[in-house]
Amino acid sequence: MRELPQGRLNPKVKSVWRIRSLIGSGLLSLTLIIAALIAAIALRYQGAWPWLLFVVVLVLCVAYMVLRVIIIPNLAFSRWRYAVNQDEVDLVHGVIIRRRSIIPLVRVQHVDTKQGPILRAFGLASVSIATAAGAHEIPGLLLEEADALRDKVAVLARIAQEDI
Repeated sequence: MRELPQGRLNPKVKSVWRIRSLIGSGLLSLTLIIAALIAAIALRYQGAWPWLLFVVVLVLCVAYMVLRVIIIPNLAFSRWRYAVNQDEVDLVHGVIIRRRSIIPLVRVQHVDTKQGPILRAFGLASVSIATAAGAHEIPGLLLEEADALRDKVAVLARIAQEDI
């Protein structure tokens, strides 16, 4: 088995992932809590079980938020690795299921950097590498580092395609 790549993401990406998770899971949790509260109020004369249901939904939503906002970003960050060499791009990531992708540079069609509002606020960008089979992304690099990596992959891909 190959050694793990040495490239790491910028630690600020954990904050980006936390904000994204807070928005997504926060809206879901808020919706579930409001629905459980409405159900408990509507069924208030049915005994204690509607309030027990509300408490269970509240506890599950808080546990889900802790998992998505605190635990998973730390695990995802610790497991993300990448490397670019003369022949390929090597990506390793995944919290529960570890995924390793080897992208031959000869297959690269184009390379992009992208930066949404949350990444921009932290001075980060993502590098997207497109092949005929799909796109792969290296998230959370400093903007200058992402630009340099994009240019390096583009040059190496051009050289690899000229060698064919």
